[in-house]
Amino acid sequence: METLRLYERQPDMMRFRATVLACRNSPCALILDRTAFFPEGGGQGADHGLLDGVPVLDVQEREGEILHFTQRPIPEGTRVEGLLDEGRRRDMMQQHTGEHMFSGLVCRLFDCSNVGFHIGSDLVTMDFSRKLTRDQILQVQDMVNEAIFRDLPVEILYPTDTELAKMEYRSKKEIRGQVRIVRIPGLDTCACCGTHVTSTGRVGQLKVLGLQNYKGGVRVSVLCGMRALEAENAMVLENQTLRHLLSAPEGSLVPALQQLLQERDRLRQDRDSLAMECFRSLARSETDRRVRVLSAPFLTPAQLRPAAALLKGAGPALVLVPREQGFSFALCMDRPEDTARALYERFGGRGGGRQDMIQGTLETGSPEEIRRFLEAL
Repeated sequence: METLRLYERQPDMMRFRATVLACRNSPCALILDRTAFFPEGGGQGADHGLLDGVPVLDVQEREGEILHFTQRPIPEGTRVEGLLDEGRRRDMMQQHTGEHMFSGLVCRLFDCSNVGFHIGSDLVTMDFSRKLTRDQILQVQDMVNEAIFRDLPVEILYPTDTELAKMEYRSKKEIRGQVRIVRIPGLDTCACCGTHVTSTGRVGQLKVLGLQNYKGGVRVSVLCGMRALEAENAMVLENQTLRHLLSAPEGSLVPALQQLLQERDRLRQDRDSLAMECFRSLARSETDRRVRVLSAPFLTPAQLRPAAALLKGAGPALVLVPREQGFSFALCMDRPEDTARALYERFGGRGGGRQDMIQGTLETGSPEEIRRFLEAL
């Protein structure tokens, strides 16, 4: 059943009237003669809202039909009033228009393609087919925001086949039938079915939040409009909180953090040195034992191997560091594989290593039980 797509030509329409053409159950899905609800597609989420007060939970296009999934049925033939969730729609339009501006510039300036786009609940992501530097991405960010300040028109075009043949435009896939073009002068011309603001100034702003290598290219994460403002407000609050915790004046947060990290590293080195000195002292009590076992809760996992090497004697040397359950261990001896396998069978656990040392975990047992087991071996 054909539905007139009001959202394509009137993106600011948030209230409309329509007639229910069909009501299908399991789940309840309505088909209307006209709709301002955008169905999920092209990286943009579906509109939400109400039909005669009944919540619209999702909107999908399937085999050319636009299905409105509602909380309960509305009989066929009913004249209904549709009311969109205006905040969600305006957010989607801001994010989608910002993506057009950003992708159009990236593809033009750096000769690449946009191969993925998604408006998520937390971030808007764009995937590009080649690697880009942070400086290049920030350059595009500045150009997009300059275009936002200039408040350029966002045009929706329905070119004829002849006009389309003469037009340069971006498209992620081959399109059959009438092509809908979104054009922002000097920034982007793209085939798109989504909803957009009517001028770039209504995007508000665009902020790049992330850049990562992805499938041979890059994934860029951005936010536009109110989402960008909320993210920046959160960053400012976090900055103020950190400066307060560090007693750092305005503009000195980075030096204060660098100083704190240097102090942390020095303290770690001092702690590690002290821990190894304590271990050496304890190890003296094992000197006369053929099987040497020490539990050292003050050691870090990285210190297990050097500690086991210090403890090594004529027979097995086992260092244990307690975990939430069981122990991390390092076993030092000639050909430790059989001994380690016996430990796993008796106490549970696993590990691996080289010919003279194995490192792993034991799930049960106490240091004395483990010592007696090794002595019995």
